Amino acid sequence: MSKRTQPFWIPPPVLQKPVLKLYNSLTRAKEEFVSAQDNLVTWYSCGPTVYDASHMGHARFAAAIETLKSAVLSKNEDEILKAKCELLNSAKDPISDWLDNKFGDSVKDNGIFTTLSRHWENEFHRDMKSLNVLPPDILTRVSEYIPQIIQYIEKIIENGLAYESNGSVYFHVNEFDNREKHHYARLVPEAYGDVRSLQEGEGDLSDETAEKRSPTDFALWKRSKSGEPSWDSPWGKGRPGWHIECSAMASDVCGQKLDIHTGGVDLKFPHHDNEIAQSEAYFDAPGWVNYFLHTGHLTISGCKMSKSLKNFITIADALKRHTARQLRFAFLLHSWKDTLDYSDNTMEIAIQTEKVFNEYFLTVKDAMRSGYDEGCGGVWEAEEQQLHRKLCDVKAQVHAALCDNIDTRGAIEALRDFVSASHQYLRRAPARSSPILAAGARYVTDILHIFGTIEGPRGGIGFPVGESGSVCLEETVMPYLEALSNFRAGVRDAARAAGAGDVLRLCDELRDATLPELGVRLEDKADRTVVKLVSKEELMKEKEEKNRLEAEKLRKKQELLDIQRAKEEQKKIPPSEMFKKESDKYSKFDEKGIPTHDSTGKELSKGLIKKLQKLYQAQEKKYSEYLASLNTC
Repeated sequence: MSKRTQPFWIPPPVLQKPVLKLYNSLTRAKEEFVSAQDNLVTWYSCGPTVYDASHMGHARFAAAIETLKSAVLSKNEDEILKAKCELLNSAKDPISDWLDNKFGDSVKDNGIFTTLSRHWENEFHRDMKSLNVLPPDILTRVSEYIPQIIQYIEKIIENGLAYESNGSVYFHVNEFDNREKHHYARLVPEAYGDVRSLQEGEGDLSDETAEKRSPTDFALWKRSKSGEPSWDSPWGKGRPGWHIECSAMASDVCGQKLDIHTGGVDLKFPHHDNEIAQSEAYFDAPGWVNYFLHTGHLTISGCKMSKSLKNFITIADALKRHTARQLRFAFLLHSWKDTLDYSDNTMEIAIQTEKVFNEYFLTVKDAMRSGYDEGCGGVWEAEEQQLHRKLCDVKAQVHAALCDNIDTRGAIEALRDFVSASHQYLRRAPARSSPILAAGARYVTDILHIFGTIEGPRGGIGFPVGESGSVCLEETVMPYLEALSNFRAGVRDAARAAGAGDVLRLCDELRDATLPELGVRLEDKADRTVVKLVSKEELMKEKEEKNRLEAEKLRKKQELLDIQRAKEEQKKIPPSEMFKKESDKYSKFDEKGIPTHDSTGKELSKGLIKKLQKLYQAQEKKYSEYLASLNTC
């Protein structure tokens, strides 16, 4: 008998999986993301100019960048190295201008400028923490990088692409662009030669254009005037140009190649194009950044945010109106690269989205307490199999959405689809062991945690309520709330049987007033009472909204009554008297009481008289109906 061998094994087909693609400003198209160093992603992000309170534009940018970082990190399972620059600047207002003119020459200590920027930097970090934006891995400050910036400039001069002029140093744009391997304005080539944009980008550094060899050249180092911050350099006392700061800091931390560079879309030209040129000139090689990601503008009710328009909204102001989670949802529901309009409509959609997920989490946790436990025993019925298939589909949809330029809106919609499927499951399936219900809720929680809408360590289900350290408030108090709920249900049944209306009212008061003040919501169903632990603030807002809707309903009802009453009173007016009350409009009338002349004595036009006659006839009919009703009574 011949020796038996293993039969031929047929491998499963290789499926085409989605790959991460990002919208790259360098190509103006979605490109597959590939990190240059395999399991390390180098990422640099331009920080704010810290001379005033951080605003909603900063919030949108920071939240979008953190979501991008989290999604790229979870997709590639890579370590991310991120540097962030804080730009030193001084406040510009009438008082500061007056002080600068009068006492500016006497300022010798750079610490005066650092004090201002450090104050607003700390405020910025507090705002970011309040929005649940995680801090960068590495944070750099321009004022601490002066030696490296000077060395960076010296190298560019050695490479023949910068020159000193009257104590300042300028980048030689034409010389750079004429070299074969270089190309100026890679991001916005159509802006090459746009001197106005260049000057706006330079700001105070562009006031001495005579020093430049060409109007398109920009400052790498600027000679300081009396009273301005200054540092010693080979070219005399001065300060860094705006663009060189980011190039020097990013290169020092991340090296010659950057995988990702991020910033607002308004920084494309000239700031980021100048950054690229400087860095390529320093390393004498093209391709300093592989992927340039620019977040879209933020508008306020359709208008650009501006103090002059009085629509300037700080992060602190926004957090007085909405929670950090609601703001994060507003950002997530829009593409990071498109314009986001911060308006009442935008926030209402975000609030409703938060409610959908919060109610889902509360419902699942209540179901798990009432019989849908996580035990692994039992047969999977058709309902469990259907929900499992849905969860697998949604996971694939979320993955595909995030691979498609970090489409957070698509991912949120997929999660909402699973939320709907879970509610349908609970309506169809009786209480039984159901690990898939909890598994789905944990997955939704995990994705929302990655998106920054949930603080603290990952794990658990839903939005945390009142957690402190290792103590989970929900787990601690829920047994007592369940006992109270069951006791109340028994009291209500006994009160109904005895016809004790006062007792029933006390039960309702406990549900509608007492417990909401403690952050507890009771929902009376036909067969049981559902207990949900919700934040007190949310319940108070729900109560206010309920009262507002009831008040609005009463107001509209009263308006209808007033209109009806006015119509009834109008019927009582004889047609011959209806126009005579309007003495401010008319001065003469015919024998029926129809106006013939206006208040100045001018005869009315035939067209107007015709309209008044029709009104007279309509009132004549109404008055006849009124007289007939009197006779009927």
